[in-house]
Parts: sequence; C-alpha cells; structure tokens
Amino acid sequence: MPVVGVEDGSFQKGITPKAFLATVLFKELKIEDVKVVRITVDGLDATGKLAKILSKWKFEAVMLAGVSFAGFNVIDPTVIHEEFGKPVIVISRTKPDNKAVKQALQRHFEDWQVRWGVFEKLGLIHKVIVSASEPPVYVETVGVNVEWVSGLISALSVCSRIPEPIRVARLIARGLS
Repeated sequence: MPVVGVEDGSFQKGITPKAFLATVLFKELKIEDVKVVRITVDGLDATGKLAKILSKWKFEAVMLAGVSFAGFNVIDPTVIHEEFGKPVIVISRTKPDNKAVKQALQRHFEDWQVRWGVFEKLGLIHKVIVSASEPPVYVETVGVNVEWVSGLISALSVCSRIPEPIRVARLIARGLS
C-alpha cells in the first residue's frame, strides 16, 4: 500500500528563512519517489506545497511528523484529507503539549488563531506501542480509526518505533539541512 511520509529539516530561527520539507512515497518498504521543497520558516505555505506534491502521486495514506514544520508553518491534516479523500496520520515522538503550543502561538504570532485552528480540529491523542522495548508514539488521526493506524504503524516500523516513511523523510530533510 502506498504511504507518504513528511518531515522537515533543521533551520536556524532568525537566520534561515526557509527549511527543507521532504516528502517520501513508500510502497510496502520500498521508496518509490522523493520530493523536497523549501517552506518558509514560521510561514503558512506548507499545506499548499504538500498538496501540490500529493496531487502528482497515487497513495493510500499520509503520515506527518507532527503538524508544525519549519517552526510554526503548520500543515493542516483536515485540508489534506478533504482534498485527497485519504487518511492523514499525525505521529509524534513525544506527547504533544497543546497548551504550551497555544501559549507560544499567542506570544509570537498575530495570526495565532489561524494556526491554532489546525490543532483544534485534530481529535484525541492516542498512544501507540510499536515495540515493548521502546517508548510509545503519539498519534492523531483524520479520516481513519486508530486501530487501522496502529496496524499500519507496526507494519512500517522496522528500524525503530518511527514508521519508515517518516524516518526516511527525516533523514533526507536533515541530511540536506
């Protein structure tokens, strides 16, 4: 089943105006295609740029490494789900602290309500245990139930608790940074 992984590269706030966003199309455990674009640090162009990439691919699900990329350039999972009719899975290595996120947005952005709206639309945060010997991952889903997502994450997590599409996207984006 074709699955897309999305992760950003590193950047220096106030110094680097753009960051890499790597998008990797996986079929089973094989890389089918890779697209890398630059997104604005703390901008609002990530959702549109991801949608443009996805419009050229056939896939069954999208895995995002969080919602915020390049600082607080948010990708809206609901918009992606509505545009493509495919499930979007937000995966975090640590439990999201949405209270702290909201406070940071309020402190640093005049348009904080636009960005916060993306977080508000997400559902419950689920804990998924991939391996008994590793900490869980935290998952928010759009357009699919957590049981299906749990199975998908387990099937795609071979080198670590992070599914290969996200792990490889991270390696590419960080390697380019």
